[in-house]
Amino acid sequence: MATKKEFNVFMHELVPEHRVLSEEEKEELLNKYRIRISQLPQILVSDPAVVELGAKPGDVIEIKRKSPTAGIYYYYRLVVEG
Repeated sequence: MATKKEFNVFMHELVPEHRVLSEEEKEELLNKYRIRISQLPQILVSDPAVVELGAKPGDVIEIKRKSPTAGIYYYYRLVVEG
């Protein structure tokens, strides 16, 4: 029996926008901040948002958050095995 998906995590008002960076964007990010990929904060491949995006280990996720004081800001996570 197939499992029916009941909930899309991105439909919740408290979940910020997520997207997977392309390889070019990933390289630009690492060069811009002069960091190695291992220095990025991590997010598990089993995280509901990562599962919804279909991201795989080694991908970098850009998360767009809204702040009443800072406006819009971005942060990045490296997808890793759990």
